[in-house]
Amino acid sequence: MKRAYFNCILLDGTEQMEPVAHKMVLVDGEKITAIVEDTAPCEGYEKVDLKSGYLMPGLINLHVHLAGNGKPSAKPRDNAALVRRILSNGLTRAVAYRLVCSYAKLELLGGVTTIRTVGGLADFDTRCRDDAAKGKILAPRILAANEGISVPGGHMAGSVAVAAHNNAEALAQLRRAGEQGVDLVKLMITGGVLDATQKGTPGELKMKPETVRAVCDEAHRLGYPVAAHTESPEGVKVALENGVDSIEHGAKMDEETIRLYKERGAFVCTTISPALPYALFDPAISGASEKDQYNGRIVFDGVVESARTALANGIPVGLGNDVGCPYVTQYDFWRELCYFHKYCGVSNQFALYTATLRNARLAGVGDVTGSIEAGKSADFIVTRKNPLDDLTALRQLELVVCRGRAVHKPAPKRNKTVDAQLDPYLA
Repeated sequence: MKRAYFNCILLDGTEQMEPVAHKMVLVDGEKITAIVEDTAPCEGYEKVDLKSGYLMPGLINLHVHLAGNGKPSAKPRDNAALVRRILSNGLTRAVAYRLVCSYAKLELLGGVTTIRTVGGLADFDTRCRDDAAKGKILAPRILAANEGISVPGGHMAGSVAVAAHNNAEALAQLRRAGEQGVDLVKLMITGGVLDATQKGTPGELKMKPETVRAVCDEAHRLGYPVAAHTESPEGVKVALENGVDSIEHGAKMDEETIRLYKERGAFVCTTISPALPYALFDPAISGASEKDQYNGRIVFDGVVESARTALANGIPVGLGNDVGCPYVTQYDFWRELCYFHKYCGVSNQFALYTATLRNARLAGVGDVTGSIEAGKSADFIVTRKNPLDDLTALRQLELVVCRGRAVHKPAPKRNKTVDAQLDPYLA
């Protein structure tokens, strides 16, 4: 199918992007073939009038867990026990896989055309990736890690990560991931907010440095980048010293940490969304204990300060929203851009660039997607208003196109309660 998207205002996704009017984007199958003036001839193309909408690259979410929907629970759940039940027989596995695919579709309907999964159920993420690439399901492009590697009692152990008791078990899981055809490897090096047993101890180091080193060395030998859940200064240093390529979440940095980032050539994937409810919500709404709220504030401040320090020191910063955590739904990645602007002090232009071309480059797909240019995948979204004026323009989309496949007037079903609780933090 050849389509000519005309009468649009173009935002190309580059760092210095500015609105350019009267443009037409020509798409042949899955690829952008040219960007021309509205008046250029386009014989053989079906013309699509965008009615002066703003056309920009599809968003790229670097930190996704497809196993969750973000709906908060009134009481704690035993996720490991739940996963055991889900994977216990063919019927429940089939139902769970369809649910994972439906969550991937929600990402797309929310304007995200590429996701990077960093912990999931069994091999569901690579299966979903392959079914999406074949056009069997409606979903974004997926870079998949499948199950992460954790330790007994470690972050997400038994749910979206495997608990490795020693280096041999960690490397065995790495081999299984390779057999499943993963695109990257995920380590759970520290704990998180809910893992902490005491106030003031979020991000406690869980994985031994020698295990981090062993997995990173073997993963790099096999050609896989390594992402690591790290929410404490100690954890970040251990991760960087032993070969990790991206720090997921982050923590406050000192000069040594800055040096390690630069020596390693690593980047930080900032995730403001998951800690915000624990840190800023009234506990009567979030249900957080005093301990969880206290620790949530430590992590929230650490993530924000990490991003600010990285930006000030030339360390690359990517964006993900840790979707699946409470109050972080599969359709609301646009909120992460708003938080990046509000709490880290970046411009709307830089936030959009980060969530498009920079994220694509950090994920290793900058030659495929992330900007509007000839030869790249036809991955773009259209808004009625200019997101450079107000990033909440990304909330209501006129069109989503992924690999040339178009969804007009996407309208993901929203959780009104969650939205009402989060919206005040956009101001």
